[in-house]
Amino acid sequence: MIPYERQEKILAILADHDLVKIDELQSQLPDVSASTLRRDIKTLESENKIEHLIGGAIKVASATGEVPIVQKIAINSGAKRAIAERAAKEIHEQDSIYVDSGSNCTFLLNQLLGRQVTIYTTNTAVLSITGAIEADIILLGGQYNPAISSLSGALTESNLRSLYFDKAFLGVNGVDEIKGVTTPTISEATKKRLVKENSRKTYLLCDSSKFHRFSTVKAFDLKDVVLVSDKQDAKLGKQVPLLVAH
Repeated sequence: MIPYERQEKILAILADHDLVKIDELQSQLPDVSASTLRRDIKTLESENKIEHLIGGAIKVASATGEVPIVQKIAINSGAKRAIAERAAKEIHEQDSIYVDSGSNCTFLLNQLLGRQVTIYTTNTAVLSITGAIEADIILLGGQYNPAISSLSGALTESNLRSLYFDKAFLGVNGVDEIKGVTTPTISEATKKRLVKENSRKTYLLCDSSKFHRFSTVKAFDLKDVVLVSDKQDAKLGKQVPLLVAH
């Protein structure tokens, strides 16, 4: 495998994870020697494509700390579509719901356009929706992050404090039975925390690549939520209900 191919594989693995330890990366690239992997990491770091963190982990270099949404949507798209379809079964007509930003939640939004529901969202992907729409959609204000098609910040938080939802559907960057639910930024973590506090029931839309991973900022503990994913997990399933998409 030539260096370009190896480095593209490294970036593909990182695209769906906030942080990856180098030994975990090595296990996913068993045909690449440790010395070659270190050289590739140094090359990608010199090109400002990744960041090498203290503690032996690496992440995609980004001004926001997030992988751009256009990359996320393209990765594991089949699993994400199935997760969205399973989550949509939890929604009833006339429900008032919150749908988060993120790739899994963007798939869910598209599942709900023909439903008689009220959708509150900070996912600016709704602005590109075309065609017939039966749902009532309210886009909450806030500071725009174009990389992840999301609104957050003080205005968003002020709006959320006065809203209450039947159900909330949140995207996550990492979910772990000990470290909880995490995301790269304080503003996104605060937003998710407020939504959970103001919802009768909260669902986490999370493909299995996010299991036992963690990002920079904790949003809340892994409790009083339902996981919707593409695979079962014994540890997480003992802590919270886990709905598996088929």
